Amino acid sequence: MARVETSSSRPYHLVIFGASGFTGQFVVEEVARTVSEGPNGNLKWAIAGRSKQKLERVLEQAAGVLGKPELRTEVDIIVADVEEPDSLAAMCKQTVIVLNCVGPHSFYGEPVIKACVENKTHQIDISGDPLFLEGMQLNYSSQAADKGVYIIGSCGFDSIPADMGVLYTRDQFKGTLTALESFLTFSSGPDGLCYHDTTWLSGIKSFADSQKLQSIRRKFNHKPLPAVGSKLKRRGTLFYSSEIQQYTIPVIGCDHSVVKRTQRFLVEEYEATPVQYGAYAGIGGIGNIIKLLFTGMMFWFLVKFSFGRNLLIKVNEHGMHKINTMYISQLTFAFYGEGYTEGEDPSQGKRNGKIRTLIQGPECAYVATPIAMVQAALTVLNEAAALPKKGGVYTPGGAFAKTTLVDRLNKHGIQFSVI
Repeated sequence: MARVETSSSRPYHLVIFGASGFTGQFVVEEVARTVSEGPNGNLKWAIAGRSKQKLERVLEQAAGVLGKPELRTEVDIIVADVEEPDSLAAMCKQTVIVLNCVGPHSFYGEPVIKACVENKTHQIDISGDPLFLEGMQLNYSSQAADKGVYIIGSCGFDSIPADMGVLYTRDQFKGTLTALESFLTFSSGPDGLCYHDTTWLSGIKSFADSQKLQSIRRKFNHKPLPAVGSKLKRRGTLFYSSEIQQYTIPVIGCDHSVVKRTQRFLVEEYEATPVQYGAYAGIGGIGNIIKLLFTGMMFWFLVKFSFGRNLLIKVNEHGMHKINTMYISQLTFAFYGEGYTEGEDPSQGKRNGKIRTLIQGPECAYVATPIAMVQAALTVLNEAAALPKKGGVYTPGGAFAKTTLVDRLNKHGIQFSVI
């Protein structure tokens, strides 16, 4: 079972590393809102980063936003830098969990994971890069298991809604769920959706490194997951979805990768029936298709070359990202599942049962992500006995399949329901 107790030498339940970063500031506020949900109603926490002055300003801002002046004096500050291993080790030794908000994780994430494993500290991050996530599993899972450490990636918008949504739908289905498709849609403010430069940099690197991901996957030497029942047909690159009444494309990101890793773990660990999964995102009407095709072709061309990647980074530095609209963006995940009802044999005939579930939540990147990340940490602290039997590098679904994380998210505005 995971060790989650504090001690005189390890006084904090969690430390937010990268607290002065854009996402980190919102994680600080979310932790401050939920201190009563910690073990025995008292969460002991601190913040960490390179600049003490910036971290002090973050606490000042959070104190003003939340009306909690005590944050200015009661939350400790730890100075740590990804380029200084000794400072990372010192930080890790003081806490049960590190919430790693330093991004992009593909550039700065591995030193944190290495320090956490070496110092027997659990880590939760919000990376959405399959190359980073699967690389860390390949390189650190056995070491983490030996140390009893839980490294849980993609615990933000990427990919808690998708991964936990699959498990939620499976658990609600009366029978054996074997196939599931998710459709992600957004509503946003008049100026469009928001993102930050770290998100932009992560996207550039993910596209540029797609070939490296295939190399990592070959090193696992996995056998294909068994397809139970009739095979789920893959949709096209662009199609009109009758489910969400708009044009749709496959999700670009880590959702499919994360869900597949979870399904593999559940098959191997619990002999569960694997769920085939397809992930799609709505893009709207014809006008949006034209914009997407033009933007997509330009992006795809530029990320292939170093000069193009540098150009994309420079363009972003001139203020492409929009922050002022993020509080009015909303996300909806619609899940359409099929399977075999109770008493039916999945090896015989076509699927005869259907289910539809829905996840609705606030703005995805900087509201829903802090909620998901913090609730994941609180789940580790409060439900250690429900985690997998041994440590390792896990997906959210692999780590939290036996916990009440979905219930916790429901209480904090990320709503799971059956339609």
